[in-house]
Amino acid sequence: MDRATQGAEPSGSDISGLLRAWSGGDQNALEKLTPVVYNELRRLARRYMTRERPGHSLQATELVNEAYMRLVDYKHMQWQDRAHFFAVSAQLMRRILVDRARRRNLKRGGGVRHVSLNEAVIVGSAPNMGADIVALDDALSELARLDERKMQVVEMRFFGGLSVEETAEVLKVSPATVMREWSTAKTWLYHELGGPRNESGPMEANR
Repeated sequence: MDRATQGAEPSGSDISGLLRAWSGGDQNALEKLTPVVYNELRRLARRYMTRERPGHSLQATELVNEAYMRLVDYKHMQWQDRAHFFAVSAQLMRRILVDRARRRNLKRGGGVRHVSLNEAVIVGSAPNMGADIVALDDALSELARLDERKMQVVEMRFFGGLSVEETAEVLKVSPATVMREWSTAKTWLYHELGGPRNESGPMEANR
């Protein structure tokens, strides 16, 4: 989002207050939030879509619209602050993208939709590889069983498109901690999704 073009856009604290007011049933708060939420979702979706393969069928606007409709439908969500919004948005993006991939796989009789797990995304300095987004989701579920915070870091960075600083804000840790967790999680996912595995496994080796 180009903040320079947004005029008197609410600050982070204002957004947190509006989210809490919306949770309390204030429809005026929702009206004020709508353009802000759309802009944030558009920014996050754009970050994710830049990593998609050329020719993908899902457009950023479509992803934003579906995420927004699901957010608005969370009538009993007790919004805490802007960081909470980021966390829920990342979870929504993941669900939408994985659900679409699963439906597409069924329609194609098991045909696979790939995401690029390249240097900028998952595997760090490891060689490029492709991984089914459904397999990635399954691997993240396993990672959550081993280390919930590492899964959250990947969910927010990959599916939610959050920056290191935004992820740190959500998890209430330092950016250095996010970078360390991100690096370890990427290594684990690389091996889980088909890369060579050492005897102890990358998660154990990095504990």
